Amino acid sequence: MAKTIVHLMRHGEVYNPEKVLYGRLPGYRLSDLGQEMARRVAVHLKEQDRDITVVTASPLQRAQETATPSAQAYGLELGTDERLIEAANYFEGKTFGVGDGSLRHPQHWPHLINPFKPSWGEPYKVQVERMKGAIETARQQAEGHEALLVSHQLPVWIVRSALEGRRLWHDPRKRECNLASLTSLTFDGDTLVSVKYTEPVADLYPGASKVAGA
Repeated sequence: MAKTIVHLMRHGEVYNPEKVLYGRLPGYRLSDLGQEMARRVAVHLKEQDRDITVVTASPLQRAQETATPSAQAYGLELGTDERLIEAANYFEGKTFGVGDGSLRHPQHWPHLINPFKPSWGEPYKVQVERMKGAIETARQQAEGHEALLVSHQLPVWIVRSALEGRRLWHDPRKRECNLASLTSLTFDGDTLVSVKYTEPVADLYPGASKVAGA
């Protein structure tokens, strides 16, 4: 059976001076550092001699900009898959916190009552199913080769958790899905045989520490 690898990449750093939870809002582009992250991953993939034959991204601007250098490096048309989009979130467009953030306002509290679903946004199970669908489409398109899918932190982490048999509710601070990271799924035919996580641009992280964001 054919060996196929599907790489799930999180987008690079976003220009977000207001520090809002931007979610699916339009117009949130990569910062200069984010652009460099995207370029560096494309170089990394080429230097590693990755056999990329498919590059597909979430429709959001930051994902499209992250995927573009890799598509260009391989001479491929950049595809778009709505199933790779960021998770829907009630707090989109708001600052999220207790001090001067939205959590200080009681009208928002009902959206926090069920962390297992979660009550503030798109159900985890829905995210898993759409991400699995996008992964399977890419696996078929790149059968015997490799595909690069550019998505967002939560959908990538949630589908990885499901594939590795972990519970879906979790502490967001413990997600292993940094900016411009790669979660690589190796398939033997249609059977997942391994999951590998790498951070090709770890040296670009501010302070060499984990960077928060969506």
